[in-house]
Amino acid sequence: MRLTHIDTRLATHRVGPPPNRPGLRRAAVAIILRERALETPTTEVLFIRRAEKPGDLWSGHMAFPGGHADEGDASMLDTACRETREEIGLDLAVSGRHLGALAHHQVTPRGRTIEMLIVPHVFAVPPTELTLAPNHEVAEVVWTPLDPIVSGTNHTEEDRVIAGTPTSFSGYRVNGGHFVWGLTYRILHAFFGVLDPDWKAPL
Repeated sequence: MRLTHIDTRLATHRVGPPPNRPGLRRAAVAIILRERALETPTTEVLFIRRAEKPGDLWSGHMAFPGGHADEGDASMLDTACRETREEIGLDLAVSGRHLGALAHHQVTPRGRTIEMLIVPHVFAVPPTELTLAPNHEVAEVVWTPLDPIVSGTNHTEEDRVIAGTPTSFSGYRVNGGHFVWGLTYRILHAFFGVLDPDWKAPL
């Protein structure tokens, strides 16, 4: 999928403001894309592997850079940019171009009740190698082609232990072994639905 197509689709995509009721925690993530001229033009997407941390619901998960809103953030776009800068050392205000936002997602982890929503923002960065500086929250930064995810070529299932019970989850296997699932999986599907209204999730 070419970056020009993604840019065009998001340019006309509109979402309403996320709710802001008392007690609601808000967060934002950055879907970061780049197009590289390999054998054929290839759009890649950036994931991080979160550091292992006891008590963290997303410990060790593949995710997009992002995190909770601070009082000093003027908007959820500012939250996505600040968190990306803090987590991987990438200043999207300098090196990125904001393509648009997606509708918010309610966080519903199994076995927990969390009153929190997440707003994804999409960015394009240059095809050149960027100097990244992951902080203590990030174990690894992974660039991977977007097309095998969109087409479902690398769609698979994996068992995860949730509340002491092994449960099978659908996801995408990227870069050999990393498993993208859960909230990030759902955000990807919402993103693909914006890019192509006829897109269908893999079975």
